[in-house]
Amino acid sequence: MSTFVIEGGHKLSGSITPQGAKNEALQVICSVILTPEKVTISNVPDIIDVNKLIFILGELGVKINRLNEDTYEFQADDIDLDYLESDKFKKDGSSLRGSIMIVGPLLARFGKGYIPRPGGDKIGRRRLDTHFEGFINLGAKFRYNTDEKFYGVEAAYLTGTDMLLEEASVTGTANIIMAAVLARGITTIYNAACEPYIQQLCKMLNSMGAKITGVGSNLLKIEGVKNLGGCSHRILPDMIEIGSWIGMAAMTKSSITIKNVSWDNLGLIPRVFQKLGINLERRGDDIFIPAQENYEIQNFIDGSILTISDAPWPGFTPDLLSIILVVATQAKGSVLIHQKMFESRLFFVDKLIDMGAKVILCDPHRATVIGMNHESSLKATVMTSPDIRAGISLLIAALSAKGKSTIHNIEQIDRGYQNIDERLRAIGAKITRVAAN
Repeated sequence: MSTFVIEGGHKLSGSITPQGAKNEALQVICSVILTPEKVTISNVPDIIDVNKLIFILGELGVKINRLNEDTYEFQADDIDLDYLESDKFKKDGSSLRGSIMIVGPLLARFGKGYIPRPGGDKIGRRRLDTHFEGFINLGAKFRYNTDEKFYGVEAAYLTGTDMLLEEASVTGTANIIMAAVLARGITTIYNAACEPYIQQLCKMLNSMGAKITGVGSNLLKIEGVKNLGGCSHRILPDMIEIGSWIGMAAMTKSSITIKNVSWDNLGLIPRVFQKLGINLERRGDDIFIPAQENYEIQNFIDGSILTISDAPWPGFTPDLLSIILVVATQAKGSVLIHQKMFESRLFFVDKLIDMGAKVILCDPHRATVIGMNHESSLKATVMTSPDIRAGISLLIAALSAKGKSTIHNIEQIDRGYQNIDERLRAIGAKITRVAAN
């Protein structure tokens, strides 16, 4: 278990470029299974979760050629379906939640898809019902081996249908889309997720020959086609990383430019940080955050305490609520953070309380933060990263704290953030990686 040692209290300066979006990468990389032709994907983030998925595809028989640091060529013209029922796959697939998204393309093209119950962040229960109910609606037969915790769907062919998703699941929507593009007839998906990542997947599939309309809305119409061809696709910058850097600049009173953010795909993210009193400017496609000694939380119009909560797109992404919570600890004013979608994502606040933050954990979904207005710095401490988003939040807290902090289990952070220590050192952070013994 490797460790970060952070000497906090230093101002940062310069520019930082966000990596490719992890959540988009996991979807579009799975879609290469839908065609035997070559698919080129660029701006692929070099992070643990994405690399695990690429490894699994390689074991499945996909030919993989890394053209440069962030660009891959994939060709799924000789798939080994026996791998799906091997003990090796049961081990490989269970370590990565994103592996669930290979099921839709496999089912569409080969008539069967299997997956062990996926792992991933310990942030609460995340159901797979949306995925499999969608496949069943398209005509697949579902089975689950309770002893081996192994899921399977099979169908001689899929048939388009109308379906209303119980929840606007991003990965569930992506999986159903990838299954439906090769189905017979027309599929209509109501209450579809419409995040930029889903829009990107749809645009990529359309460039491969799919017929998807309603892209960007929660009502998708997919006219099935017989086959798909190759394409080239570029992944968006990671909006979660962009939000992380905004929060880091505010907490460390630093002036930072975030380069090439694809501003038009950020939705509410800039506005929510502005509600905390953080100044940021759009400069072309960059975000400039000037150094601020203080920032003040805006109350609602009637003077009541601000509430920031997550919601399906175009609402505020749940992946940034932990960052918002940390940033609020040094704001002037108070805010209620309401994490609606996951019941364990706020449990890292005990570490912030140990550092001197004034946070009241009301229940597993809500926390009230009383900001300290930078009048009292957080104190350095020893922490363990429980998951990706809590890990980066604790790292931001440590960068603002006085003294040396230690964060263990940084492999969790590495799952979502590429070479983060090197990139932070380049803008002045005092951070050292200590390898596990």
